[in-house]
Amino acid sequence: MIALDFSKEKSKQEVFQDIEKYIQDIDLQYITKDIERPWGGFYVINETQTLQFIKLFFPDLNPSSINLNNKLSPKILVVAPGKRLSWQYHHRRSEVWKVIGGEAAISTSDTDQEKAVIEIKKGKLITLKQGERHRLIGTNTWGIIAEIWQHTDAQNPSDENDIVRVQDDFGR
Repeated sequence: MIALDFSKEKSKQEVFQDIEKYIQDIDLQYITKDIERPWGGFYVINETQTLQFIKLFFPDLNPSSINLNNKLSPKILVVAPGKRLSWQYHHRRSEVWKVIGGEAAISTSDTDQEKAVIEIKKGKLITLKQGERHRLIGTNTWGIIAEIWQHTDAQNPSDENDIVRVQDDFGR
């Protein structure tokens, strides 16, 4: 099986090829991928495999901390070394992250004021509340993050349009 630890010298194309192979090797299916993001990209995993995704990447997750009765959407995020996602929050979802390859950093806050950057090592679990401001940051290697969207409005599930950008390095 492919290890998900990629040096900054590895090209974006090579990283995404290896991650795609890894996803196939662990018997997951992605329904969409986006490798055109200026900070890296992501794979959206088939929601019918959410429980399998949780067992693979979040085996120690306390079931009471994640509402299995609500809609959950699994993803794999890929952040390039030295790149930052927007300083953002969401109205219709909370999130759970776990670094599954490489390393990354995060900044969080309950206000629009960005706080200190904290390094998140492989295996570290991060929980983000609905409305909590956050930014994923690439450090010295490619960061690979398993993510679960916990939709907080069953009638209007979150999507990529549920991103409120407070600040963005790429002018979006």
